[in-house]
Order: sequence, then C-alpha cells, then structure tokens
Amino acid sequence: MKTSLGIWAFGVMATRFVPTGYQPERANETTVQRVRRAVDGLGDLIDGYEFHYPQELSAENLDEVCDALDGHDVYCIATGLHLDARFGKGGLVSPDDATRAEALRRTREAIDFAGELGAHFIIWPGIEGYNYPFQTPYRESWAWFVEGIGEAAQHARDRGVTILLEHKNSEPAMKILMRNVGMTLHVIHKLRAQGLDNVKVNMDWQHLIMNGENLAEYAAMLAAEGVLGHQHANSGWGTFDDDNMVGATAFMETLELAVELRRARYGENGERLGLDLYPYTEDAVAAVRRSVQHWRFIDAVAARIDDAALREAQAQKDAVRAYELVYAALGA
Repeated sequence: MKTSLGIWAFGVMATRFVPTGYQPERANETTVQRVRRAVDGLGDLIDGYEFHYPQELSAENLDEVCDALDGHDVYCIATGLHLDARFGKGGLVSPDDATRAEALRRTREAIDFAGELGAHFIIWPGIEGYNYPFQTPYRESWAWFVEGIGEAAQHARDRGVTILLEHKNSEPAMKILMRNVGMTLHVIHKLRAQGLDNVKVNMDWQHLIMNGENLAEYAAMLAAEGVLGHQHANSGWGTFDDDNMVGATAFMETLELAVELRRARYGENGERLGLDLYPYTEDAVAAVRRSVQHWRFIDAVAARIDDAALREAQAQKDAVRAYELVYAALGA
C-alpha cells in the first residue's frame, strides 16, 4: 500500500498553551523547506504529500514545492477554512450570507487547484459547528452545510475530483456538525439522492477513537457502502486529537483494522495509507518513520492471521478462538 503524509507534521507544534509551539525553531520555515526536510529524511517511505490550500500550497509556491518533492506527488489537497479567523463562527454554516458565499468560493477554488494537480480533496469541516447551547440555529445550519457540501461535490465532479469527508467531534468548534461516522454517512446519502457519487470518507483513526467508534467495524461498513476513500493513520489516548505515532496506543484496534482493510482489498485501486501526525516534542522524521515501520509490522501480523479460521470463529462469535488465532500470528 502506498503512503502519503500531511506536511503539517513538520510544523512548530503549536498548542493553545504554547502558541509559539514546542518546536519554535521551525517557525520561519516555508512549506518548501518543510517538504525538503521531509523528503530528505524519509525518501521512498512516503510516496506523496498532503497540503492545506492555500496556507501550505498554492499557485504561488507550487513550482518550488514540486521541485522539493523530487518526484513525490501531491496526493490530497485539504480545505483551509479553519485556518482563517474570518470563519471562526463557521464558513459554510455561517449565519452571514457573505461569509458563506466566500467560504464556498474558496472551496471551489481549492477544488480547482486539486483538479489541476490530479489530487483528491479533503473536506474536514472543523469550523462548521458551534460552541454553546442556544448559540446556533440547528435546522438552518444543517441545511446550509448539506447545501454547501453538495455544491462543492458538484463542482468537484465536473472537474473529476473525489471529495473525502472527514469527521471529528470537536476542535476547533466545540461541537462540529459532522462529528461521527453516522452523520458523515447522512451527508453522503443526502448527496447520493442528488446523483452525486464522488464523495467518500477519509477515516482519521484518532477521530474515531475519540468517539469510541471501532476502527475495524466502520472500515468494513464504509467499504460495504463503497465509500472507504482514504485513511489518516495515527493513534492516541482517546480523549483528544493526539495524532500520535501509529500503533503507539490502540494496538489491537489497529491490528483488527488492518485485517478489515485487507478483506476490503483497500489499496488495490490506488488508495493510500495517509499519515496525519502531530509529534509535539518528537523529531518529525523519526516519528513518521516509526509510524510507517509500526504499520508494516501490524499489517504483516494481519497477513499471518488465518483468515478462514478467523471468519469461522467470527461466524460463531467465538472470541476465545479468535484471540487464539490473533496471538498465534503475534508469535504466542
């Protein structure tokens, strides 16, 4: 399976407590410099890169970034509305008509850019939500949201671009509208009813873990629906969007996910393992390298599990037998 990496893993590692970041020495780096650092350090471990538009990649720095990529591709472009203070109270769901129109204009522009690069387009609507009870008109907000995503999907389909929807329960909005897999599928089914079938799901593992959503279960369900589009691989404690190294926590859940991705034949049609990491105090190159190595080990264990026997155990809901097989693959 090919890989991609969000270039934001090479930033200053800012938090609201340390806004200058835990790695302030990176503050003056350009995207070009971060790409060079990543490519020099990781080489062929990473096949392509992901960027927010226009903050990290735009027409202004495209040529220099492509040169720094040294043959690696741009696999995904992600919307950057959440990085602009104008959209603090929402972009596609802002109660202000002009702000909603500007959010949609920028989204279309980003889709055009992705289309020119032959990249997928990620919509992570982290700013589309609310912070307080009584703050927002829910019915209108959901209507605006579905309408905005629908217009973006239509624009993307006209340009041959696949949209990848990514859910999260909170941050930066404390209650993001599209905050679980069910809400994401609700949006997708609404769009399918309009004849828009170019929208799939980007599974960010820690976003699911934060919700108590089972990685393997939802990967299987999304694959059955034909909407398993991309993976953002990471791990964490389950209470915050840690974006820790793959397999550092939730090991068994990640191993079960590897089994289901194999069953879904994920990767055979060009899908990738995208890495979404935020190594606060760790060396970025080392953290990414370790994540790829962890995944290769986990996937190799999944390959050693006797799948026919596992399916037989699952048909009986025999947890003891299932774990015999899993631990046998781990060398027990």
